[in-house]
Amino acid sequence: MSTPRHTVLESEVEFTAIRAQGAGGQNVNKVSSAVHLRFDVPASSLPDDVKQRLLALSDQRITDEGVVVIKAQTSRSQEANRADALARLQELVDSVATAPRVRRATKPTFGSKQRRLEGKSQRSQVKAARGKVNE
Repeated sequence: MSTPRHTVLESEVEFTAIRAQGAGGQNVNKVSSAVHLRFDVPASSLPDDVKQRLLALSDQRITDEGVVVIKAQTSRSQEANRADALARLQELVDSVATAPRVRRATKPTFGSKQRRLEGKSQRSQVKAARGKVNE
């Protein structure tokens, strides 16, 4: 079963170039190669049910206003970091693309009840055997 793909439009995404953190020599101080991606979920063209599931995620990348903020700084080129950030956003959207299956309550089978009671009685016998020995 394939998941319905809701493509994130690049026109709805805002990219900001920033300086990357960490080691990198002189290059890290001169070049703004890291990318901040901002995606406003409520204002996007995604279907309403996908928006609701995306906003319901307990993900620290989603702000209280419903904006997804992703920072990409693994590559030295800004284009590669843009592609990485966009791929991570698409992965996040794809993770909520399909609705979770509704769980329907079922009753335990007769066999599972019997196995449970058998295990309980065996455990009861083991514990009863630990008592004081009467001679």
